[in-house]
Amino acid sequence: MNTNNAAIILASNSPRRKELLNQIGIVFTTDPADVDESIRIGEFPKDYVIRVALDKARTAAARSERGIVIAADTIVVLAGDVLGKPADSGDAMRMLAMLSNRKHEVLTGVTVLDAISGKSLSCTALTGVWFRDLSRDEITAYVTTGEPFDKAGAYGIQGKGALLVDKIEGCYFNVVGLPLSLLGAMLKDFGIKPLS
Repeated sequence: MNTNNAAIILASNSPRRKELLNQIGIVFTTDPADVDESIRIGEFPKDYVIRVALDKARTAAARSERGIVIAADTIVVLAGDVLGKPADSGDAMRMLAMLSNRKHEVLTGVTVLDAISGKSLSCTALTGVWFRDLSRDEITAYVTTGEPFDKAGAYGIQGKGALLVDKIEGCYFNVVGLPLSLLGAMLKDFGIKPLS
């Protein structure tokens, strides 16, 4: 329940994030915010996702001038290296081969921002993900589905990418792209209580 009656704006066009907000009953509009998502020299992954999420929230808030903005950025981190969205099928195959039979981390930065007051809250969620040992034929078949191309780390756990994952430790929804439990706790600070 939104006790402060402010409009909620999702600063993303991600179908997965839209589905997750719908799942918990949040009524919202979307206003995707294109910002510079290049990693700065020496920038740590946690600092990166917070910066990008905050930039997205500020961009959407400046356009709307009112409402509560939700923004997020999700990355895959393997041995300290950030794996973004693959540039092409060869890049997707390279990433998936790197992830095969190894643990990686999915890190999401989430920002909630009140466009009127400027009040903002930014947090991160971290989930460990273990891939099973993948054959080259399996990697090729998965890339052929087209699913990897708009996803960090070249896979989507909510789709056929689930077949690649052996186990996870932490929030499943974080791997999808929006850690719902964390977001719910953050929204309470803005008078929004999805369970009320």
